[in-house]
Amino acid sequence: MSVVTNTTTIGAIEAPSRRNTELGLLAFAVVIPVFAYLNVGLALDGKVPAGMLGYGFGVALLAGIAHLAVRKFAPYADPLLLPLATLLNGLGLVLIWRLDKSERFQALDTFAPAATKQLLFSAIGVALFAAVLVLLKDHRILQRYTYISMVVSLVLLILPMFFPGVYGAKIWITIPGFGTIQPGEFAKIIIAIFFSGYLMVKRDALALASRRFMGLYLPRGRDLGPILVVWGVSILILVFETDLGTSLLFFGMFVVMLYVATERTSWIVFGLLMSAVGAVGVASFEPHVQQRVTAWLDPFDGYGKIAASEQIAKSLMAFGSGGTLGTGLGQGHSDLIGFAANSDFILATVGEELGLAGVMAVLLIYGLVVERGVRTALAARDPFGKLLAVGLSGAFAIQVFVVAGGVMGLIPLTGMTMPFLAAGGSSVLANWALIGILIRISDTARRPAPAPAPSPDAEMTQVVRP
Repeated sequence: MSVVTNTTTIGAIEAPSRRNTELGLLAFAVVIPVFAYLNVGLALDGKVPAGMLGYGFGVALLAGIAHLAVRKFAPYADPLLLPLATLLNGLGLVLIWRLDKSERFQALDTFAPAATKQLLFSAIGVALFAAVLVLLKDHRILQRYTYISMVVSLVLLILPMFFPGVYGAKIWITIPGFGTIQPGEFAKIIIAIFFSGYLMVKRDALALASRRFMGLYLPRGRDLGPILVVWGVSILILVFETDLGTSLLFFGMFVVMLYVATERTSWIVFGLLMSAVGAVGVASFEPHVQQRVTAWLDPFDGYGKIAASEQIAKSLMAFGSGGTLGTGLGQGHSDLIGFAANSDFILATVGEELGLAGVMAVLLIYGLVVERGVRTALAARDPFGKLLAVGLSGAFAIQVFVVAGGVMGLIPLTGMTMPFLAAGGSSVLANWALIGILIRISDTARRPAPAPAPSPDAEMTQVVRP
């Protein structure tokens, strides 16, 4: 007896998109800042703040728009990146508004509320985030612009040299009728694109070793060229712009990406040595860098004499007075730090009013953003996407480290701002764009592969049974 059985090709199982998980986490990420806003109002005025509903609606609206953009244009993206960024942005708005309510700030002739402006920049940042998802259909398109991105990033880094310095550093450019822009925040993304494209092509040559010394593979002399060029550019930035933060970020990101591309520990060692040599060399003759190093070594010795020393000393006192659980939102005195309390030193407000527990929670959120970025790099199927995700995550991590380290007195002040948390339009715009690119890479990495087309020869199989 002969039985003919039709067999069909079974399609790939649909992977969960996790968008509903993201929506639930977003609701949680909105409720926490609204609750913090309520706490600040009760602490300062003893009543529910009048703008709480407006603030809550605004943050929820921005989160909803971002979520709809992800659901429509990146349905398989990582479900944690957007809620984490929303939570940090929302908490930053609360802290900035809390400092705006300070009587010391309001008594100054130059006082201008920063919370409203920060909310506006956050809205523009979310719009930029959505634009990245809509316009960037595939992150691999960026590889075509490897050398163009190099030129653009160098222009962005050089431009501030032609504008007057602010508080000793030339890191801003002034646009009449608009205000100031910090191009280094955008340059970190464009530089990551260049490094990813360059290292993807050159990684095999850079991974070759000529000899082994003390357990390390030493690169060949001609392969040291790229790291020497990047080192020289970072030193020039430090000399002509006295911008320690951008210099560390620029060079550190390149070394991290170089290590990931080549898997050679020797590049890390060379990078650390060259960074130390360059920093010590510049600090020996540049007065602005010398002041920051002096303030770092003994902030209380220069109290009342050097502005940086006084700021670090007040920041350390804020952390000390916060203790383990903090004084409570709205009940601290971090406004004594002065003009940079809501930007460079925003973490000091967290340390005083939320205590060690609050600082650790905020750093954990930053750590989760970096972890999800590295997980995205591991999941990416193409080398360019892997390097780009690692570069963006590394830049984010280095920026958090240098800012937190400077405020806590672990390293000299750098003049950079905490991503999403601190006041600054350039920072919030650039970091929303960074999150958008990571989400695009994660969507491509987590998207299920299409089911193979059925073979005409396999459509009909005869099974003969006796």
